[in-house]
Amino acid sequence: STFPASTFYPEISRPTQEKETVAIPDDQAFASFKAECLCEEGWNVTYNKSGTTVWIQSLDEERSLHKIKCRMVCNDVSAETMYDVLHDTEYRRKWDSSVIETFDIGRLTVNTDVGYYSWKCPKPLRNRDVVTLRSWLPIGKDYIIMNYSVKHSKYPPKKDMVRAISVQTGYMIQHQGPNHCVLTYLAQVDPRGSLPKWVVNKSSLFLAPKAMKKINKACLKYSEWKQRHNKAYKPWLFPEQTTLPIIPLCELSVQRADSLENIDESCLAETGERERDSD
Repeated sequence: STFPASTFYPEISRPTQEKETVAIPDDQAFASFKAECLCEEGWNVTYNKSGTTVWIQSLDEERSLHKIKCRMVCNDVSAETMYDVLHDTEYRRKWDSSVIETFDIGRLTVNTDVGYYSWKCPKPLRNRDVVTLRSWLPIGKDYIIMNYSVKHSKYPPKKDMVRAISVQTGYMIQHQGPNHCVLTYLAQVDPRGSLPKWVVNKSSLFLAPKAMKKINKACLKYSEWKQRHNKAYKPWLFPEQTTLPIIPLCELSVQRADSLENIDESCLAETGERERDSD
């Protein structure tokens, strides 16, 4: 989710050339992300229950463009476990029921990679996908993971998906004790095109809190799962373990929303029944 840190992210600046340069987030970008996670001014609380709070900041009423921030107090999960779970792509395929496909494409530095993620949207909306540059940084006993959308020629938009834009999305994990942490999720995603109001409401009142609870539940089962699945393999902690190819920065460019097809789903009504997911 962008915030004052928008100054560090090239998709906010006006294009001066055809292919905008991709920037790897620096320490200042991480500091800005942390500040936005902690700031409550200018945000509206839409949900506050059982240790989970959701805020919304409206950016463009007409297009339902908004930032969302979700904070969850975890009394039974360490910051280290939370960090592992949010990084572990193989484990995500097991616990994240909204995922259609997720994989890593390549790496740029020891703490920056590029990946693909597609997910199921509430019916009757079309499903979305993103290609993002992701960076992570331990700060003392806390951790930050954040991403923004990039273009990669080998992973163009697909016919059956809407290519969404992560202006900036990420997690901050605050260490609160040996088995206790606070997770903050902050997102400014352009879902592409005009969305009906019920989608934003559903996201903030139902989907976001549910997703946070799902992450918490996944953390509780991670240790047991990891023992049986390549238990020593954690390239986010031990970069020498990675098998990802190095991607030259010049192969990537910033994915701007205005270069993609505009999708208008603003008139779609919410469906009551759960449709069977097609392959």
